[in-house]
Amino acid sequence: MIDLGNSQNIFIDFDGVIKDSVKVKSNIFKIIFLPFGKKIAHFIKNHHEQNGGMSRYDKIPIYLSIAGEYPSKKKIKKYADIFSNLAIRKVINSRWVPGAKFFLKEQYNKSNLFLVSSTPQSEIEEILYCLKINHFFQEVTGSPTKKKDAIAKIIHDKRLIKKTSLMIGDSLTDYEAAKANNIKFILRKTKFNIDLQKNLHCHMIEDFINE
Repeated sequence: MIDLGNSQNIFIDFDGVIKDSVKVKSNIFKIIFLPFGKKIAHFIKNHHEQNGGMSRYDKIPIYLSIAGEYPSKKKIKKYADIFSNLAIRKVINSRWVPGAKFFLKEQYNKSNLFLVSSTPQSEIEEILYCLKINHFFQEVTGSPTKKKDAIAKIIHDKRLIKKTSLMIGDSLTDYEAAKANNIKFILRKTKFNIDLQKNLHCHMIEDFINE
């Protein structure tokens, strides 16, 4: 089991940390943008995989511009809705990160668990409800709230001690959110964050069984 030290307040990401769903979502982006050509679709797929902690509402304008489309609010919403409709069921059915569900069951009576995700608020709430793990978290925050802002607000509102708080994530966004709030960070290593593994100086885990 993962060593949390003296941490009593645990902020945790979802995609790539609780569920191995980064690949699922990258394939959806590829499918959506395939009409603009294989080269563009492949670039978008790779971009998503390298920027897992970034909100789709920040990604889609970039992807539309790459595809030669003007990223109007209406068009961004259209593509975000298409993505959401395809993603929810596939994410629910995706593989659990080894030990993640057991970790949540064991830890939620011992620590304060908070989920912070770049997935839209209503969507992540639906996913957690369908997976029957929503009750493990004291608070769930999705986009449009930025992860660093979500953590800052929870720490402030609940008067949490930073020295006993940490973030478990798999992306640069997760690391930066932890750093911005001066809390410890644990990186879950994946094939999509090889560069982070080389450049970050922090505790790293394979999953919740093998450190």
